[in-house]
Amino acid sequence: MYAVGIFLFCFRAWAQDPAVTDDYKSLKLKVEEVNIVSGYYSQSGNHSPVTGGIGTQQLTDVSNVIDLKLVNWDILERKHSYNIELGIDHHTAASSAYVSKTGASRIGGTRIYPSLNWQVENEENRTTFGLGASYSHEYTYQSFGFNILFSKKSKDLSREFNAKGNLFLDRVKMVEPGELRPPPAVITSASRGEESKNLIPSKPRNTFDAALSLSQIVNQRLQASFLTDGVVQQGYLSLPFYRVYFNDNSVHIENLPSLRFKFPVGVRLNYFLGDKIVLRSYYRFYVDNWGVKAHTVSLELPFKITPFISVSPFYRYYIQTAANFFAPYGVHSENDKYYSSDYDYSAFSSQYAGLNLRLAPPKGVLGLKGFSALELRYGHYKQTTGLLANNISLNLSFK
Repeated sequence: MYAVGIFLFCFRAWAQDPAVTDDYKSLKLKVEEVNIVSGYYSQSGNHSPVTGGIGTQQLTDVSNVIDLKLVNWDILERKHSYNIELGIDHHTAASSAYVSKTGASRIGGTRIYPSLNWQVENEENRTTFGLGASYSHEYTYQSFGFNILFSKKSKDLSREFNAKGNLFLDRVKMVEPGELRPPPAVITSASRGEESKNLIPSKPRNTFDAALSLSQIVNQRLQASFLTDGVVQQGYLSLPFYRVYFNDNSVHIENLPSLRFKFPVGVRLNYFLGDKIVLRSYYRFYVDNWGVKAHTVSLELPFKITPFISVSPFYRYYIQTAANFFAPYGVHSENDKYYSSDYDYSAFSSQYAGLNLRLAPPKGVLGLKGFSALELRYGHYKQTTGLLANNISLNLSFK
């Protein structure tokens, strides 16, 4: 959240520029909206996969994201939107020290993830088309992402169909537990005659996701949406620094299938109870070919205290079955083809509850013109495996 003060100062001057608030459809590119999101997350538990399903899961994460939206219209009066986003996370995990029993591990640290998305909206045809690209990098992981989207609204604007495809091309560095790590490869440069022992091999992991949704305004009070996804993951889907202890006391590296299919379907209902209250509900069913089945139910109740101040309590319940290859510490045997002691694949249920506060005064937050909204959100998470987590986020919007 340390970046907030700097941007408050910068956008005081920017928001006073009358050119930014003109209503005409400008051919020139201009800033439409800026969002700054800062968050803090912490968790505790005693089922770390790094140490085979036992040991501390203590973790903290500090995140900062800046999202810049630019718009312009072309000569055919089609609206072009450009979203430029930069995110930086820094996380620390107590279990990372145990990747190497010498305590010299570098798992964790900083993740950087920029993205760029473009959309063109044709109001006459009621269609939107978009393309995007993203990148994410941290010490053990590198990802390139690409997406394409299309949406179409009905003539009366009461119905909208959306389709989106995502492709992620990832590389996982093979950072293995210290006692299972092979000797470093020695590679000689033919041009310089130099040797390097610090190169860590990596393996590919590819993900394709196709998402479809249909939204319908049923009447003045009720809006319904139906959503479905098809996800395919292929490649190295394990994590090399996750240990698995067998019933003969031997230790191994997590070994998962190289292909995974995910099929979630969901429905979202928004019902307006009055001028001040909206009931937002959501249900999702999930199944995959690894044996996991899950149900998610969530409720959110935004309430307007004044026309410019609202609070939204929310609650989510989740339950899943265990994956076929999951077993706790010391249970797997040498007859198992696939094995993991990561409790993300165990049978559990969880609850997540919290409160969202939103301020959007007409003259700007703190009287700053252009500082359009401030949101503060807190959530508490509890899992039947003993995992506990808390997170808080601050979202500042400038228009």
